[in-house]
Amino acid sequence: MRTPPLPVIAAAALLALVGCQNANDSAGDDVAAATGVTCEYPPDGEPARAVDPPPGENVPDQGTVTATLNMTAGEVGLTLDRAQAPCTVNSFMSLAEQGYYDDTDCHRLVDFGIFILQCGDPTATGTGGPGYTIPDEVDDDTTYPPGTVAMAKRQPPNTGGSQFFLVWADTPLPPEYTVFGTMDQAGLDVIAGIAAQGVDGADQVSPIAEARIESVTLG
Repeated sequence: MRTPPLPVIAAAALLALVGCQNANDSAGDDVAAATGVTCEYPPDGEPARAVDPPPGENVPDQGTVTATLNMTAGEVGLTLDRAQAPCTVNSFMSLAEQGYYDDTDCHRLVDFGIFILQCGDPTATGTGGPGYTIPDEVDDDTTYPPGTVAMAKRQPPNTGGSQFFLVWADTPLPPEYTVFGTMDQAGLDVIAGIAAQGVDGADQVSPIAEARIESVTLG
C-alpha cells in the first residue's frame, strides 16, 4: 500500500446523507431521531486476516468515541471523530471489535520530512488490507498536526482500508488523507518515544523500537 509522502493522491469524500426526523414519545415530547449516513465498502481483494466488512446503513455521524491502542511501549489513547469521518470511524471500530488489529506490528516509520508511524497491516508488509475499501473523508482544510490519526491509502482516491498512521510532529502533507481522530498526550509521548529510536538501517522503513499493537480497546 502506498502511503504518505510517496504519491500525490486525489481524494473525494463520498457520503450519502439520510434525513433526520422528529418523533414524539409517549409523553408527547419531541425527540430527534438521527439515522446517520450510508457508507459503501466495496470489495478489494483478499483480507490480510479473516474479517467481515462493517455494516453500511445508519452509520453514526455525530459525537466521538474513545479507543486505546494497547501497545508494548504503552497505551495510546484515541478520540475518534464520528462527525468528521463517520465511515472511517465505523470501519476502524468494526475491525477493532473483530480483533483485526490484535498482535500486529506498526511496520513503517518516517522521521524525516514527515513524522509518522504507520500501523494496521497484519502482514506488516504495507500491502495488507481488510478486503474492502473506505471512501475518503477529507476537505481542503485538512492538516496533520502532532497527535493526528489518519488513514493511509493507495494512489487512487477512496482506497483506504485498515492501515492508518499516527503523527507525532507537525507533518506537511496535502489534504488527501482522511483524519479520523487524535491521540492523547500520553499516547503522543509513547509514539514519540518509539520514533526517537529511529528507523532500521537495513530496510530504511521499520522502526528500531518495538511498535506492536497487542489489542485495541473501545470505550
